[in-house]
Amino acid sequence: MAEQGNNKAKSSPSSSSSSSSSGSMFFNRAYTMHGTAAEANAPKVHHLLHNHSSLNRAASISKIYNSIDSVKGKVKKLCNLFESGKTASKEASHKVVSRPPKSLGYSSSFSSGFNSPLIRLPGTEDRIVVYLTSLRGVRRTYEDCYAVRMIFRGFRVWVDERDVSMDAAYKKELQSLFKNKNVSLPQVFIKGKHVGGADVIKSMFEVGELAKILEGFPRIQPGFVCQGCGDVRFVPCWNCSGSRKVFDEDEGLLKRCLECNENGLLRCQDCCS
Repeated sequence: MAEQGNNKAKSSPSSSSSSSSSGSMFFNRAYTMHGTAAEANAPKVHHLLHNHSSLNRAASISKIYNSIDSVKGKVKKLCNLFESGKTASKEASHKVVSRPPKSLGYSSSFSSGFNSPLIRLPGTEDRIVVYLTSLRGVRRTYEDCYAVRMIFRGFRVWVDERDVSMDAAYKKELQSLFKNKNVSLPQVFIKGKHVGGADVIKSMFEVGELAKILEGFPRIQPGFVCQGCGDVRFVPCWNCSGSRKVFDEDEGLLKRCLECNENGLLRCQDCCS
């Protein structure tokens, strides 16, 4: 029994020492684990603090954000400019636009020129004559001629339209009136007096001066179209049927028709007499 007690006594300190060593080992492991983690992270933090590339990246990111902010500011300024322009245009559109006074340059020059013009077209004191072209070779010229035709048709007055592309005699006549100068089309004559071109007619129409001048002219019915020529003012020649050639039975030869123009056309007798 005494030996067993001694053995227990001997074993107890060994067990206590083993338990204490195991406990110290447990604490030491925990301490070493935390310590190694901290020690492992320490060089990383030191590397980040002393690494210039990472700092440069941060600086570049800040620059990018600053540039984005500056771009946003510019966009806001542009938006403000466009909004201010829209508001100004709206205010201008709401303003009442008054017609120009009659004392403008083109109206006064027209009135003085119409009373004592330098260029006159004899034999046309009772009508409106417009020299124009129906060809679309020059777009601006065709558009001006078409605009003048539509303005006069809006007043429902009859117009003696002289198409220089359909008859070369009208071109020679116009050149003789202006003494062989380069004249643009259209050219308008009212009561035998020269008025001007498309710009003058449009200006007079906008001011209201043209309506006053056309008050004395007779009006035609709305939608009236000449049955003879369809408002073309020309018809094929009745003598040669537009071929410009006739057969002379006495001589047995083909000769040039003397009744029609170079295109084999005649003026319509129903609307141009």
